[in-house]
Amino acid sequence: MIYIHVPFCHRKCTYCAFFSMAVTHSSTTATRRSPSPNLGEEQMARYVDELIEEMERRKDEQPHPIKTVYFGGGTPSILPMEQLARIVEGLHRWFNLSQVEEMTLEANPEDLTPEYLADLRRLGFNRLSIGVQSLDDQVLRMLNRRHTARQALEAVENAHKAGFENISVDFIYGIRDLKDLKDFKDLKDFIDFIDLVTHVSAYSLTVEPGTALAVQVEQGRVVLPGEGEVVRQYHAMHRQLSEAGFCQYEVSNYARPGYESKHNSRYWDRTPYLGLGPGAHSFLIFDGGSTSVARVEKRRWNNPDGTVGEEQLTDTDAYNELMMTSLRTVRGLPLSLVPEGQQERLHRGMQPYVDCGWIVREEDAYCPTAEGLLHADGMAAALFIG
Repeated sequence: MIYIHVPFCHRKCTYCAFFSMAVTHSSTTATRRSPSPNLGEEQMARYVDELIEEMERRKDEQPHPIKTVYFGGGTPSILPMEQLARIVEGLHRWFNLSQVEEMTLEANPEDLTPEYLADLRRLGFNRLSIGVQSLDDQVLRMLNRRHTARQALEAVENAHKAGFENISVDFIYGIRDLKDLKDFKDLKDFIDFIDLVTHVSAYSLTVEPGTALAVQVEQGRVVLPGEGEVVRQYHAMHRQLSEAGFCQYEVSNYARPGYESKHNSRYWDRTPYLGLGPGAHSFLIFDGGSTSVARVEKRRWNNPDGTVGEEQLTDTDAYNELMMTSLRTVRGLPLSLVPEGQQERLHRGMQPYVDCGWIVREEDAYCPTAEGLLHADGMAAALFIG
């Protein structure tokens, strides 16, 4: 699997902590197809040149054939079509994509014109992840989003008309207090429109250090709801999505049966992946070679300044990652993946969560309940070894 990080945005959302740069870029279809020579488009052209060079250097780091490709960011849909086509051509040149099952592009609603969507289909994209975030224009302005609620709904409609059958949307809750969950306008309007959507990524708004939102909260210009209110909204969202035919398969992800994200699910299974582009991370597994170690697991990351960071994972690191990723999914933690020497300790550590209803013990796995998923990170941390 391959992840492509596109580090450009029209402008930075207040809550975003990912590496990205705002660029000057026209959103008209004509300009997007044949970009005028301004600073932003020159940056993007250089980025694509360097990305294709990185593909050539690292083509042997990922097992072939590739099964999933994911363009994230930043805002991948900000790229002019000719630059996006160059990236896809580079992928075909340096990787075996003959068995790709899922090719996803993250997109903002305002970028998804009918012409752009048709071109995406021609390039081989078969899944879209659209950053809707909210269907309340006031909230969208507070988050520094460029689109309106109407544009978000039109983007989903246009994607469906263009032939996309696998459409995911991002949605943020926990943004403000709601006196009556019947007035949960964001979710109500979305549920009314959800027939065209196959997947929902629903995130509680979090305040990340260094973001504009963190400054606004610190200065008192933004007041976020308390934990109890956020939990209340989570349960309301979970209930309404379930009633609409969506199944929760990870803490923040819901899908219609058969439309779970193949790419993201492999992250949680600790499948190796190659991350390309500035700010991208990779998880790589190598043969231990002449050493006594059967295999070597490494995390690598591309720093924005062009340098590369790397760490080799110890057995303890691997075990703790297994706890963190497994307990975020409804499949839970398979006992077959837990070393025998750790199983007795695990059973003791899990018992309090079984007793309080956060974990269900199945034949060969510990699986979190819907309530338990709210506490997945805390449970995992308590079970870490070290």
